[in-house]
Amino acid sequence: MTPRTSGSPLDVQAIRADFPILARQVNGRTLTYLDNAATSQTPKQVIQLLVDYYERYNSNVHRGVHMLSIEATEAYEEARGKVARFINAPSPESVIWTRNTSESLNLVAYTWGEANVGAGDEIVTTAMEHHSDIVPWQQLAMRKGATLKIIRETETGRLDMEQAAELITERTKIVAATHMSNVLGTVNDVKALAEAAHRVGAVMLVDGAQSVPHMPVDVQALDCDFMAFSAHKMLGPTGIGVLWGRPELLEVMPPWMFGGDMILEVTYEDASWNDLPYRFEAGTPNIADAIATGAAVDYLTALGMEDVWEHEQQITAYALDKFSGLNGTKVLGPREVDDRGAVISFSHDSVHSHDLGTALDQLGIAIRTGHHCAMPLIRSHGIGSAARASFYIYNTEAEVDILIDGLAEAERYFSKAGIA
Repeated sequence: MTPRTSGSPLDVQAIRADFPILARQVNGRTLTYLDNAATSQTPKQVIQLLVDYYERYNSNVHRGVHMLSIEATEAYEEARGKVARFINAPSPESVIWTRNTSESLNLVAYTWGEANVGAGDEIVTTAMEHHSDIVPWQQLAMRKGATLKIIRETETGRLDMEQAAELITERTKIVAATHMSNVLGTVNDVKALAEAAHRVGAVMLVDGAQSVPHMPVDVQALDCDFMAFSAHKMLGPTGIGVLWGRPELLEVMPPWMFGGDMILEVTYEDASWNDLPYRFEAGTPNIADAIATGAAVDYLTALGMEDVWEHEQQITAYALDKFSGLNGTKVLGPREVDDRGAVISFSHDSVHSHDLGTALDQLGIAIRTGHHCAMPLIRSHGIGSAARASFYIYNTEAEVDILIDGLAEAERYFSKAGIA
């Protein structure tokens, strides 16, 4: 298959050559990987950096005076700086390494939330949230006697911003919203939500797991107070995430884990905490994967995030047009690409999403099926499960054609079997 993406600003053939896994055969077919909203694939540049780290300078950071420790520390902190520049954070000290987006969101809930939310206060989030941006606030509200309010989804798959203006009140302490829905693909106006939050003295937390890998994100331009995202969705390794926060907020937040680099001084009676960002990085950090995250950022920066976004919008527009010709298939989310990312979730009138996913796997096509860690949102559409195709820098229009042909073939199979 020759990659074909008409008018893409990216050299997709050259990009695909950097991803060895894309040449893999699955069930006798060349892999068509369309599960990028769950985890993206990793280029050889990032893989080689991990190999290089373990072969040349594997060591603990910050507490060693020998050469390996010094080199590891320099690479570790350099990666932090790369991440800060990638999201236009004003300083690298406000970038905290975590395990993933979920841990970043929970960190805010269990530190800032515990210290600032009380009985009678309100927390506002949206109907589009991943469980990781619902449950921590739900549980905090239950512990504190606060109220959790949900901004609803409109019939067009967007947030009801008029309702949002009504829900955000003087009692609101924090607004937590996804920048881009992992189910609907909707890109939400988090800047407008931040403005509404700040007018009443609340803070704004943005779940950037689906936006930071795919579009230009500037935390200063968005005027948010916290931003959370993961490396494994942006060409990096699993097990490493990021929390960015305004330094003036992070400085007064209590730590939630203890030991290692987060300690400044300890006696048998008391302890004091290190400066930012280390006070939130207890124990030996995930050094290798943090450094590899820097390499992933380098790769995306070299491509240019404006071009990444344009490429994905072209792919998404092409896919939406192709989906419109499928019988019995309903696409969730906006129909226009102006405010949606490269995520297409869909259901079939008579074939369960798991059956579709299994049938497509037999054709070498990898998609995601289920509730996508967004049970309330999926159920609000009258379904218990959805199939999801999601695209990235290495995907092509030809792969969209393979997906559409695969869905048609699956429908024919299940129809003959008396299922569809």
